[in-house]
Amino acid sequence: MLKHTFSAALTVSLPVALLFSSPILADDHTGADDEITEITVNARRVANTRPAGTYASPATALRFDPLTELQSRGIAEGQSDVTVRGGVFENTGFKVGAVTIMDPQTGHYVAELPIDPAMLSTPAIYKGIDNAVEGFNSAIATVTYRIPRIESGASANLGFGTDNLNFQALRYARAPDNGVGFQVAAARSDGDGTVSFGDHEFARFNVQVQVENDGVQTDVIAGYQDKFYGWPGAYTGFATLPETDDTQTTFLVLNQRRETVNGWFEYGGFYRGLEDDYDFNRADFETGTPGSFEHETRVMAVGFQGLQRMGRINWRYGGQLTSDELVRSTDLTNGPFDDRRYATLTIVPSIDVELDGGNVMVWRLGATVDYSNRDSNEVSPMLGVSIDRTDASGTTSLSLEYAQTTQLPGYTALKSNPTGLFGGNEALGRETAQQLSASIARDTGDWQARAAVFTREDDDLVDWTYSTGAPFARQANPVDIDVIGVEMFVTRRWDNVDVAAGYTWLDKDADYGSALVDASFYALNFAKHRATLALRYRFAERFEVRLDNEYRRQEENPLRVGDDQTYLASMALVWSGNAPQGFSVALVADNLTDSEFQPFPGTPAAGRQISINAGYTW
Repeated sequence: MLKHTFSAALTVSLPVALLFSSPILADDHTGADDEITEITVNARRVANTRPAGTYASPATALRFDPLTELQSRGIAEGQSDVTVRGGVFENTGFKVGAVTIMDPQTGHYVAELPIDPAMLSTPAIYKGIDNAVEGFNSAIATVTYRIPRIESGASANLGFGTDNLNFQALRYARAPDNGVGFQVAAARSDGDGTVSFGDHEFARFNVQVQVENDGVQTDVIAGYQDKFYGWPGAYTGFATLPETDDTQTTFLVLNQRRETVNGWFEYGGFYRGLEDDYDFNRADFETGTPGSFEHETRVMAVGFQGLQRMGRINWRYGGQLTSDELVRSTDLTNGPFDDRRYATLTIVPSIDVELDGGNVMVWRLGATVDYSNRDSNEVSPMLGVSIDRTDASGTTSLSLEYAQTTQLPGYTALKSNPTGLFGGNEALGRETAQQLSASIARDTGDWQARAAVFTREDDDLVDWTYSTGAPFARQANPVDIDVIGVEMFVTRRWDNVDVAAGYTWLDKDADYGSALVDASFYALNFAKHRATLALRYRFAERFEVRLDNEYRRQEENPLRVGDDQTYLASMALVWSGNAPQGFSVALVADNLTDSEFQPFPGTPAAGRQISINAGYTW
């Protein structure tokens, strides 16, 4: 159906584009990256980047992001799934520099980036064609972090809160001097949590070295993270089970970016090792035997991104080669393999066509080649056209694009026992997403607005499902889903007030084939309506209030206990001394309304938490 829809939409859009008369092929284009993104926004989209329940992680800033949906088990920094446009947790990738960081065991750990957020840029959310170029094994979206230039400075933070919470963080940075700079950071946290058996103990350490030389920036970031957290019914959905997850993550990334006269080139590599000990009942201590749910994985990758202008064509390209291994596991013992190599290569040339009045039409046509030594290979096409119109007050962009992307499932879905608490399916294969979207964007000096309408076909998407015939198990099943949606975002800045608002509407039609499915834990666990509002108000010389709001009306799910709609809010009251240096104090509250809405059906929600954070920056 999507291919017919695409043809019809293209038939309608081309005559509209041709209404702009006298096109000429443009010889030059001065855009920084020549990336025509349908709704990619790098501006601040949330108000509060400080959590109440622990120190900040990369997941913190995504909690109220209008372009992503973060579904957490307990506090967001404990464990969170990140979805975009109604995908599932494994459909969104996380990228640092030129490489997409992944977890081969399960997408539940893909957001486990053991990096201080101060070492990363504001995340950009790539979808459609841009996701195909930027991403790896992420069919719907890629959350991309650039590595900014190190700025000299240091900070120390100390926090206390309800439920016996205490946390500390230290950071010291020295800007590149004679071409070399460095940064070190450490953080720790522990607390009892807002529910019984919701305790945590976290620790994170980072070292970064940065070298600058003639327009070339080279970075090495090493990280280690030790996380223990408990949450009743975290993965099973049975609130009577006091579940725990204990992970140790070792991480190393190397990245180099160079600017050239005709574009830019970036390449890098990473190593990630993760040890995981999950227990669905912390009272039954087991180790080394089936049912212990102990796993160790390793993954290494090299990747590159670039833009090269050659005459009238701008060549945008990207690729990644990844090798992973399930080193050991007590329960992921089925299936024919425990290591895998896979790769992707995307090339998307674009042509700029100058129109009357200084307007520009950009055509993009390209393809992605996905390879795996353990599964089928795939060639995925993409096509897009956009028009940029500039006037005295700003720029308006219109775009239409089609993109196909694919990915492979993780080891938990492939190698778990066919029956039991988490039923695997070794027959699962390559997942495919075909998306058609139309968008409009407006940028001025004071405000930005984006709106997109999209439709997508997900084929053989891996979902975890529930059947009343086996009430104490869930099963990995493929599903074909037709998705349609609307996505809107606007931001406005005044002298003392910043506002960002977003709205998303989704609808899905699912087909599980012959599988006996009465409910879905992930694919059909989505918000039909979701609205966000972020507000930053500087109401006095050194005071600021930051407020994030979210209203959602969830698709009905028979496994969910309680309402299918809720209002969530997070607030921080911040006093800053002689900013940007000096003392600061923040009073932070998460879940102000003490909502009991369950992000995952059957899993209890995190309650209201309040903490005070004192810091000194020099």
